Amino acid sequence: MFRRATLLVPHNGQQQVRGMATLKAIAMRLKSVKNIQKITQSMKMVSAAKYARAEKELKPARPYGAGTAAFYEKAEVKPEEEKPKRLIVACSSDRGLCGAIHSNVCKHIKAELLADASNAAIVCIGDKSRAQLARVLSQNIIAQVGEVGRKPSTFEDASRIATFILNSGYDFGSGKLVYNRFRTVVSYDTLELPFYSASSITNAEKISVYDSLDADVIQSYMEYSLASLLFYALKEGEMIDKLTLTYNRTRQSVITGELIEIISGAAAV
Repeated sequence: MFRRATLLVPHNGQQQVRGMATLKAIAMRLKSVKNIQKITQSMKMVSAAKYARAEKELKPARPYGAGTAAFYEKAEVKPEEEKPKRLIVACSSDRGLCGAIHSNVCKHIKAELLADASNAAIVCIGDKSRAQLARVLSQNIIAQVGEVGRKPSTFEDASRIATFILNSGYDFGSGKLVYNRFRTVVSYDTLELPFYSASSITNAEKISVYDSLDADVIQSYMEYSLASLLFYALKEGEMIDKLTLTYNRTRQSVITGELIEIISGAAAV
């Protein structure tokens, strides 16, 4: 009898320990959920403030892109057939922790050049696009623009990049900007914005509807339109970068906090 009783003691004791461990795990999880709620509330406040500021900066920039695109459409500007060379500008930034924002731009370009990349050149805006595209398209990258995304973009920054592109020496017949267009706080679209050389604008079918256009005016407008498109694309990407970076950094801190609590709890058990 006594032997049987003594055999039951460790068994019951083990069940009691397991029950205590389960209660402790539940308490830890409850504490973790409460911490997540606090961090989420703080994240919402920070994101709301950043979103309002970024949206305020984005609204004045959108007419630059819309106006240039409308001109190309109304004048029916088309690529030059005798110049098959294409120039692709990848719009990204230097910063990480932005999810698939940069990789989507690079995937878009890789998919387009998968069949034939012989007549294409790439200009990378930001270190992220250069790092990803250099793995498979290093021979096509002719230039890279750094120090992007650290400060709010200005039209002066876009003008410098446009001058840098036009002075690269690459004689292209058509070009395009690949960028991310902001939709909502949690979604965006990877789109293209075409741009053309001065000769393409001169040879447009309906360019005659615009008065007082000579070679100097067309050249100046071509340079201005490229800067306008770049400014618009940079502002769209900047807004997405800010919001996504805030979200991912906060999420990373939540995960790190949970891991610390789990490891501490396991060590205590």
